[in-house]
Amino acid sequence: MMAKRSPILKSGIIFLAVFLLSSAVGARRPRARELGIEVGIFQPGASNAITDVAGVTVGHRTIIRGDNIRTGVTAVLPHGKNIFQEKAPAAIYTGNGFGKLAGSTQVMELGNIETPIILTNTLSVGTAVRAVVSYTLSLPGNEDVMSVNAVAGETNDGFLNDIRAIAVTETDVIEAIRFAKNGMVEEGSIGAGTGTICFGFKGGIGTASRKLPSELGGWTVGVLVQTNFGGILTVNGAPVGRELGVFPLSEYAKRPETTVDGDGSCMIVVATDAPLCPRNLERLAKRTMLGIARTGSFMSNGSGDYAIAFSTAYKIPHGVKGTTPVPPLVANDLMSPLFLATVEATEEAVLNSLFSAETITGFQGRTVESLPIEKILEILKKYNARKNDAK
Repeated sequence: MMAKRSPILKSGIIFLAVFLLSSAVGARRPRARELGIEVGIFQPGASNAITDVAGVTVGHRTIIRGDNIRTGVTAVLPHGKNIFQEKAPAAIYTGNGFGKLAGSTQVMELGNIETPIILTNTLSVGTAVRAVVSYTLSLPGNEDVMSVNAVAGETNDGFLNDIRAIAVTETDVIEAIRFAKNGMVEEGSIGAGTGTICFGFKGGIGTASRKLPSELGGWTVGVLVQTNFGGILTVNGAPVGRELGVFPLSEYAKRPETTVDGDGSCMIVVATDAPLCPRNLERLAKRTMLGIARTGSFMSNGSGDYAIAFSTAYKIPHGVKGTTPVPPLVANDLMSPLFLATVEATEEAVLNSLFSAETITGFQGRTVESLPIEKILEILKKYNARKNDAK
């Protein structure tokens, strides 16, 4: 009979496995899937990122200055051309509206976006709008443009960041746009996620994607999130927040410097190459709320939860006088696989934002710890919530 491993030995083995995995992937912390946490039934794209949707790029500007500035900017571009002149069909859905999403009403009215999508902190939305307007006006072909609908959303990073300093500049925003790239996307405590908190741990930027099989259309859905919300963390169905005792109204949340009801926000960007009309893009955006719910969010009173969805399948020319040429659009009866892909990608993107984030110390010496991977792997093993645990 094989002797049982002691708790100390078992913990040591888990720590060693995480250490070796971290070494294998470089200095960054491992993503959820690298730890055997496979969400859903569909497979991810090559980078498991929003950039798996061809043409989509992401740029970050991380601002860490002195002891108190911990903030930044993240830009998502639907394509690399002049977005104002070649607009992307789009839609916005509001789960809970305690937030600021500049440009939302025009997107909802006209069904398109004409600028990069900017994510930043609450008090820097105005700066982001000015920067996007300046950037758009400066592009060749836009010399006669007199109205720009800049899209900029936020979460409040005021716990770790001296938000009143308004450290984000127009240059920061423009650099995030100009240095946007495809391929792998940096995640965690970076860009607009530098100072965010999620489920009581360090949150940040996370992304994931799903590639539908050819018999279901073969389309790709990519999601990027800026996580700064509360709730009871659930990882692949395992009640991690409950097991760790970290959730609203727990002793952890009763500390004076925390928010008892889990206030916060989540900005969600969805990209797809499926040819969808704005109405079905809004339906896609709605499903992201199921994704964050599966991670434990209940969209508390102070949580601004917004989803922006766009398609890269066709473009809408600026100033078109006649009809707009579009490809055959996906029928309503074919939307369900796209809905599921969106839910799965959103759930995994949130987990990636947490697993990738590093501990940050910032404003007034406050520290928010990164997710305790070793403890979480123990909990997932208990609930058989990883691929490796199912063996």
